[in-house]
Amino acid sequence: MNASATMTRFAHRKVPVPHARLELNTPTGDEVKTTTCYMCACRCGIRVHLKDGGVRYIDGNPTHPVNRGVICAKGSAGIMQHYSPARLSKPLLRIGERGSREFREIEWDEALDLATQWLGDIRSRDPDQLAFFTGRDQSQALTGWWAQAFGTINYAAHGGFCSVNMAAAGMYTLGGSFWEFGEPDWELTKYLMLWGVAEDHDSNPIKLGLGKLKSRGAKIVAINPVRSGYGAIADEWVPINPGTDGLLAGAFIHELLNADRVDLEFLVRFTNAHHLVIMAPGAADDGMIARDAEGNALCAVRADSPSTARVERADAIDIAPLIVGDYALADGRRAVPAFQLFAERYLSDEFSPDAVADACGVSADTIRRLARELGDTAFDQSITIAQRWTDAWGREHAEMIGRPVAMHAMRGIAAHANGFHTCRALHLLQMILGAIDTPGSFRYQPPYPKSAPPPNRPGKTRKPNGALDAAPLGYVHTPADLLVDADGAPRRLDKAFSWEHPFAAHGMLQSVIANAHAGDPYRIDTLFLFMANMGWNSSMNTGATRAMLCDRDAATGEYRIPHIIYADAYDSETIAFADLVLPDTTYLERHDCISLLDRPISDADGAGDAIRQPVVQPDRDVRPFQDVLLDLGTRLKLPGLVNDDGTAKYPRGYAQYMVEHERAPGVGLLAGWRGMDGSASGVGAPNPDQLARYIENGCHWHEPVPAAGRYFKMANRDYLDWAKSLGFVGSTQPIVLQFYAETLQRFRLAALGHGKSQPPARDRERVARFFDPLPFWYGSVSSAVREEQGKTAHPCADSSNETSHHSSLREYPLSAITQRPMFMYHAWASQNKWLRQIATRNFLYLHPETAQANGVADEDWIWLAAPLGRIRVQAKLHAGTAPGTVWTWNAIGKHKGAWTLSANAPENVDAFLLNHLIDESLRSSDGRARYANADPVTGQAAWFDLRVRIERDASPHLDGHRIDLRSMATTSENTAP
Repeated sequence: MNASATMTRFAHRKVPVPHARLELNTPTGDEVKTTTCYMCACRCGIRVHLKDGGVRYIDGNPTHPVNRGVICAKGSAGIMQHYSPARLSKPLLRIGERGSREFREIEWDEALDLATQWLGDIRSRDPDQLAFFTGRDQSQALTGWWAQAFGTINYAAHGGFCSVNMAAAGMYTLGGSFWEFGEPDWELTKYLMLWGVAEDHDSNPIKLGLGKLKSRGAKIVAINPVRSGYGAIADEWVPINPGTDGLLAGAFIHELLNADRVDLEFLVRFTNAHHLVIMAPGAADDGMIARDAEGNALCAVRADSPSTARVERADAIDIAPLIVGDYALADGRRAVPAFQLFAERYLSDEFSPDAVADACGVSADTIRRLARELGDTAFDQSITIAQRWTDAWGREHAEMIGRPVAMHAMRGIAAHANGFHTCRALHLLQMILGAIDTPGSFRYQPPYPKSAPPPNRPGKTRKPNGALDAAPLGYVHTPADLLVDADGAPRRLDKAFSWEHPFAAHGMLQSVIANAHAGDPYRIDTLFLFMANMGWNSSMNTGATRAMLCDRDAATGEYRIPHIIYADAYDSETIAFADLVLPDTTYLERHDCISLLDRPISDADGAGDAIRQPVVQPDRDVRPFQDVLLDLGTRLKLPGLVNDDGTAKYPRGYAQYMVEHERAPGVGLLAGWRGMDGSASGVGAPNPDQLARYIENGCHWHEPVPAAGRYFKMANRDYLDWAKSLGFVGSTQPIVLQFYAETLQRFRLAALGHGKSQPPARDRERVARFFDPLPFWYGSVSSAVREEQGKTAHPCADSSNETSHHSSLREYPLSAITQRPMFMYHAWASQNKWLRQIATRNFLYLHPETAQANGVADEDWIWLAAPLGRIRVQAKLHAGTAPGTVWTWNAIGKHKGAWTLSANAPENVDAFLLNHLIDESLRSSDGRARYANADPVTGQAAWFDLRVRIERDASPHLDGHRIDLRSMATTSENTAP
């Protein structure tokens, strides 16, 4: 029968259509409640449709300022997260060996009594013996405060292995940062450059913003080794080699300087680029900014004669500062403007497009064209808004003039050992374009900007009541702020805020287990983890980490980490290593606070915060972790958690704490509806009806920035007055952008032998090199130090990390990185029934040219080898990958026995983790850990500095992932997971 006859035969048949009579107006449930999503970090507003008390459907809340009704696959799949079979249902006490998953169920009283006993013993003898580390919990305003009350300096959250490079670089440079504290001007920008932005972070707001840009014809450029998601819809994808973003940014600066495309007015008005820097090699103030007797920064200004100049206060108004030249100070010393030092560095041939093209993987012609496009858009297409405003010096302006070039960056630039200086380079690139908080550029989100750096320093000492004198995390300003002992050795277990990683503003969660196991700098008693899957995807060198958790002291026979308490809602890999498991609720069963003290939901035009409310009651014997933490604090009689008579201060739990707790008079976790009558915003007495008001308003609060304060927030009196009224800033003085980071120079001078606090001998060269007040690029920590010693001629000479295996580019020629897919953010999303239908396993993606060079065909099984060992993975050819780079989706591979997945689930059999191959340390020649595999400035885990090679498998068509690690300590991992 021919095709025509076949079609005729079927043409008249009636085929039943499923759901042919959909009743679209029938209510999904019998009740709808609003709350805040927890399926990623967007914190979108959602509506939860309930029927007979159960969750029936989840959609976006149209009134919510973050997502305006938009919802993604993750958000709508929250129903399956809530009903996951992997949910924990009862407190557990280990009865077998660690890793055996042998537990007995216990009651909450027994669990809390045991935890109180362990923690109480620690607090009575040495609070630092508790290491309290939390994952992506979004409750750091509570957990950090609790750690401070307990008195331990050993507290941190997930940021140290996620994006502290980006956050610290921004906070030390401009008092804000990319990601949660800033955003592009989605309404006005004409040119958006995305640096290392994957789809898992802030996805709904970015998608909404990108839609606006596409509809207006703005150009979007994605700089990323991988073209997925946002890169796929970008107007141009620039496939850069991993870790070279700072070099590319430097080349853009080089070209803009040569073309005289520099906004000098912006620089002298808002930054310290014109401040004079003392040039006195060997002196204690070499490289510091020159100041008068009152401490005011100085600059050179034009005098009556064009050939003469005078020195004046740099913050004086109606002056014309000079940004280049050599000037004499009143005491005869030499000084030059910071901008001149910057120009000398970036006009060097080392940053020319021809010099950096090969290292970046971007042609010199492309670099020149992109730099030209940035300059042309910023200066030839400037934006003017007819809006009167008053600057911080009292000058009135009739309009706002902006540079419509915006930049946004994320973890792709942060997860490298050079990420801090890379992000600093991006911020200086923005500054010379005049593209920070102007119309069309990057914009601050309230409560930012803060002073750069912010005033809060990490806690160091304990008060008589045992609490720390400040929160455990913060920003160091001088070497005296470091947490080191009299010999300069680290005091914190993770070595954050030490000479090894001075600006570790978020702590270093990834270093905790290895350091505790080694007793470096000391041993601890209890490791208390909340939602941090350190037994699997949140650890580097995962196999070794799992072995460390099970290892015993040869002398005593006891575990090297005596007690491990773990709180989570789901049966993750880390559950297997816990001695005590405290089961958490799902996000639909508890109160939460998305606070301005933590990670707010503000946008550039308004301040915002939000809550979660329990929309259903738990059907298991579980408790919200926040309630548990407050209960433990009450049992331990921690200051701030009990009244003078010893009774609980917050007996009704976290919901009561959210309303009544104050960090300062009138300043609490929530900014909306404060005051007894709910009429105040930002600052006001606690309001007993506050949560009810939030729920009435869809569980969120938003306060618009005054029209005159929308831009130039760092020096806009209208904004600063408004921000002070809400408690965001303590002063209306302008915030000076740190073009030249004098704070870093203080640490360099200490390394050169100046000041009371100096680094130990082994850290001196390292600190002197990496605490450069102007950003620079290095391929690896080791190559940068050798360059400083004069042994490496060019910054691109070596881009590999030295390890005990003496790896080299020749041995491991490929860069290996990971990304999170748009449909998964938290690792636990891959046990979600609906999201698993999108993907249940991952592949190793590589460019066809890379595959051909290594003899790999599409879907071959191959070995991916690194100094730590090798893993067997399945390859997929992907033209959207930069040649020389391989990558995979992260955290899809699971360990057998976890998440209640079947033994033959694809996540267990075919999926894999790249983490097994990533060393947690930079090992010396004898194989012992010295420094963390991290940025030497911030301690950010250098996940994306991994170098690998491809090895052929004898049976490339035989399915199955395997792990083959070289360390004898991890032989238990040398099989399929």
